[in-house]
Amino acid sequence: MNRFERRGPELLCEEVPLRELADRFGTPLYVYSHATLTRHYTVFDAAFQGFPHLVCFAVKANPSLAILKVLAGQGSGADVVSGGELFRALRAGIPADRIVYSGAGKTTAEIEQALRARILMFNIESFQELEALDAAAGRLDQKARVSLRINPDVDPKTHPYVSTGLKTSKFGIDVSSALEGYSRAARLAHIEVAGVDCHIGSQLTELGPFVEAVSRLKGLVTDLRRAGHDIRYLDLGGGLGITYNEEEPPSPAQYGEAIRDALQGESLTLILEPGRNLVGNAGILLCRVLYTKDTDEKRFVIVDAGMNDLIRPSLYGSYHAIQPVLETGRKIGIFDVVGPICESGDFFARNRELPELEPGDRVAIMSAGAYGFSMASTYNSRPLAAEVMVRGTEAWLIRERGTCEDLVRGESVVPAGS
Repeated sequence: MNRFERRGPELLCEEVPLRELADRFGTPLYVYSHATLTRHYTVFDAAFQGFPHLVCFAVKANPSLAILKVLAGQGSGADVVSGGELFRALRAGIPADRIVYSGAGKTTAEIEQALRARILMFNIESFQELEALDAAAGRLDQKARVSLRINPDVDPKTHPYVSTGLKTSKFGIDVSSALEGYSRAARLAHIEVAGVDCHIGSQLTELGPFVEAVSRLKGLVTDLRRAGHDIRYLDLGGGLGITYNEEEPPSPAQYGEAIRDALQGESLTLILEPGRNLVGNAGILLCRVLYTKDTDEKRFVIVDAGMNDLIRPSLYGSYHAIQPVLETGRKIGIFDVVGPICESGDFFARNRELPELEPGDRVAIMSAGAYGFSMASTYNSRPLAAEVMVRGTEAWLIRERGTCEDLVRGESVVPAGS
């Protein structure tokens, strides 16, 4: 369910026409639906009702303070992968004891930042990281609670760039080395072994890989407990997909039922790290048509957003539906929708059926709430887009549009030589 709906010819976010948002805030503009976001969290959380669990939103999907604040109000924790994401989660009011820290390259400064905040747990990705955490905890006279991220070698059947659970992945510790890893962790003076972690990939549209991963981890948990380790948490990561085009991913209810069934009889607290599933269809990128251009081979629609604003189509070949903000009844054609960036990869759609568009028309690039603004850049020295959240009939600017002064803030030049 999302609250981007058409009433007559107009496309609205909740009760506000997107045309009005474009007029008021300009374009390119990210627009988020408060009702969609809260509904998605409620449905996901309810899918695990009756089983001890903690939902930790994957901040990398969308680190907006406004979005994190909404989720914090729903009771969400956070999965962070950098000191900056930890800072954001805490600033938004997410309690430290509901934060887990993932990622393969935590620096000493970031580890100490998380220790001082007293987060719930570190998801450890290598033996050297484990030793670095032990040393940092020793300096701060603490014990760090850890899970080891286990690579279960399960094929998630998704895009290779977001497949993270195979033997060839940079992430995690091979399942064959898990017992050794936990033995090493237990011998360290400032480490508390508490859980098992895995994350097999993103945008998964089948339940099979999740169930296979849980099956392998259940056996590992049994072996670890027999070896004397107090395993209390099982972190299954995220990865449940959404509909961008014709995908039919499992619903959160189906996902929750499959995981609960696979863990029947286990005494564990589940940690779940949804990102895209909560915010992907809660946001769109609103842009304006600048020009149209026809060649012998192609028809182009050139818009004022570029791959610096939304890189997923260029990076992954991802599909995003594109809708005119105002239906005009014009005839349908085949178009490439492209941006102003000086790259041939700067496109949002290729050979897409769309109604004829004209300069000044507004279009909405759908399903842009996850890995949209969070992956945006100022490439070609383009200031960052603004962000707006809509709740009912009201809209709030939650991030100001970037300026040219922002582009050079913090820079300096070398003084002229004599």
